[in-house]
Amino acid sequence: MKHRSVVIGVSAIQQKGKFENLDEALLLMDHAVKAALSDSGNKLVKDYIDEIRIPKGFWRYRDPGKWIAKNNDFKSIPITYVTKIGVLQQNLINDACLKIENGEINASIILGGEARYKQLRSIIEKKEYSETELDENPDFYIKAKEDLYGDEELEELGAMAVGYYAAMETAIRKNDCEKINDHQNNIASMYEEFSKIASNNKDGWIDNPYSKEEILDSSKKNKMLAYPYNKLHCTSWNVNQSAALIICSEELANKLEIDKNKRVYPITSSENNHMIAIQQRPKIFDSLGMKYAANSIIKEIERLDITIDAYDLYSCFPAAIKMFSKSLGLDNEISKTITGSMAYAGGPLNSFVLHSTVKMIQKIRTSELSHGLVTGVSGMMTKQSFCVWGKKYQEQFIFNDVTDQAELNEIPIELSSITEGEGEIIGYTIIEGSGSIPKAVLYIDDEKKHRKVVSSFDKIFINLLMEEEWVGKRVKFKDGQVVR
Repeated sequence: MKHRSVVIGVSAIQQKGKFENLDEALLLMDHAVKAALSDSGNKLVKDYIDEIRIPKGFWRYRDPGKWIAKNNDFKSIPITYVTKIGVLQQNLINDACLKIENGEINASIILGGEARYKQLRSIIEKKEYSETELDENPDFYIKAKEDLYGDEELEELGAMAVGYYAAMETAIRKNDCEKINDHQNNIASMYEEFSKIASNNKDGWIDNPYSKEEILDSSKKNKMLAYPYNKLHCTSWNVNQSAALIICSEELANKLEIDKNKRVYPITSSENNHMIAIQQRPKIFDSLGMKYAANSIIKEIERLDITIDAYDLYSCFPAAIKMFSKSLGLDNEISKTITGSMAYAGGPLNSFVLHSTVKMIQKIRTSELSHGLVTGVSGMMTKQSFCVWGKKYQEQFIFNDVTDQAELNEIPIELSSITEGEGEIIGYTIIEGSGSIPKAVLYIDDEKKHRKVVSSFDKIFINLLMEEEWVGKRVKFKDGQVVR
């Protein structure tokens, strides 16, 4: 490692209002790049950008990076990357930092953005929504090798994340020995506090906080999306938001005379990229790979003798926050977010880690913090990342990928081939099935400890699932359905 990597420019863009006042995602990302260049204090940094990395969003553009480079008169067109869901957002930052520290590139822009709110307004206002057509492919289009879902769970839960996390949540509840009412009150209290933080975050999506009672109340505006989650427990992706970071070498920052008060450094990061669908995880309330990645970051924090002053734990759903908190050994009293969570600060589909990282960097810049830790997720709590940021550079950027260790020790559970029998429930949820009929979806271990996903439309059984703890109980099944 010959060079230091340092963040010199950041931005977070947000738009609200009527359809005509909102931009499509491409323009949002362009605004974010312009703002980050301005934030650096020297816009000439654009002439040294060697690459642009963008996590794929809901949008259809093939390569926003090249368009943005041309639109901002970059001296040369950077190498461009677009990464699909299934690739950690932190991975984009880590790769850029490692390339800088190895002397392979001078500078990188990491950015993302979504315009789901503009799409929503187009429906409400009956306006036509369209996107700029970009048909040129990026230099690198990166996607995960493995699937995010098992066949049975995809058949029962579909592709929406909420049902998967809700099933994990009930497994966590059982493992924590929480009673149903206590559990519901505890996550509502946690999210009440998050909403207060988000309402005071100038980049947060909500303007006013929610009370615990509002979060608990299952109403038309806060309907249950997947038991035990109401809408106000869940990430909110109907936002117009974009974020960007400019990372460069310290030598370039010195050459461009970037103010030292602008500079924030990546200290250490760890990733677990071992993919196992929930259906085959040994414990659906825990991840061995996450523990390895958390232990790696804790070890470096202790070795460097630094103190973490603030956290922003990935917060798509309560289960994610709880799993990260446990992996880091955090007390309940420690605040888990500086943004206010994806439910209230805004949850752009595949780029929230950029927003939480920008917010952490901004707080470190003001000397409000010395060090902060940001975590990230890809998929259904499938992959996890940790990153420590700080005001002072250490000996080098330390990166550790624990994937090989996780693959060696976290062995997928064999799928059940039994069509009729009995099994133990290890996690469950209730979602809205076809025709708006409630459907229970249960993860179970059959008599051979092989994994199966079954469902039920039985109203009496569904009510019991919400009144009593059913994780750990046994049920009979036939042809994918619970038999009572």
